[in-house]
Amino acid sequence: MHSHLLSALDDGVRNHEEAIDLIHSFYDIGYRKLITTPHINSDYYRNEPDTIRHTLKELKDLVAKENIPISIEAAAEYYLDEELMKKVGAREHLLTFGQSYILFETNFLNEPYQLQDFIFQVITQGYKPILAHPERYGYMTMEKAEELHDRGALLQINIPSILGYYSRPIQRLAIKFIEQGWVDFLGSDCHNHHYMQLLKEAPRDRNFRKAVDLPLLNYTL
Repeated sequence: MHSHLLSALDDGVRNHEEAIDLIHSFYDIGYRKLITTPHINSDYYRNEPDTIRHTLKELKDLVAKENIPISIEAAAEYYLDEELMKKVGAREHLLTFGQSYILFETNFLNEPYQLQDFIFQVITQGYKPILAHPERYGYMTMEKAEELHDRGALLQINIPSILGYYSRPIQRLAIKFIEQGWVDFLGSDCHNHHYMQLLKEAPRDRNFRKAVDLPLLNYTL
């Protein structure tokens, strides 16, 4: 879960051919189901559910044509901003996967003032919020992560974070989450072939192996 494989919708794959190459690689390293989550951001990626569904259908048709035995679904990675709060306030339908899971991210520097309100509102509307890559946020601490988890936010760690791709401090925080067992989902956040190379290397990493031994909700999707 958590990837960017729908052509030209965000900062992920540029075309269907690149997506198909990555999906072949996902299959080769053992993946059998992919949930791709294009960005929805009012400033940069103003994607709509119909656009995402249409692009997903195109990709699924190509996967079938290529005879890749892998299942693909799509939701979104929502950016927490005023536009998203308006959607929640108006009770607009949000893209979900699994058991009403909704994936969201925040800005990387400061904790959004709406964060706790957002979590409360979506939970009361029947959604299960997943905070994408909490280890990457500058405002995140173990105490903050525990507080958000206690409020009902599920935590999704990026596999590249475990391998040190973003920075050593981010890697250390990801490992702390694993050691505490505070990882509900692992995500690839796969945008391109560079990410795929990291996914291929991950099984050799002991902290990744510890993470996949946790009772991850990935296994229920």
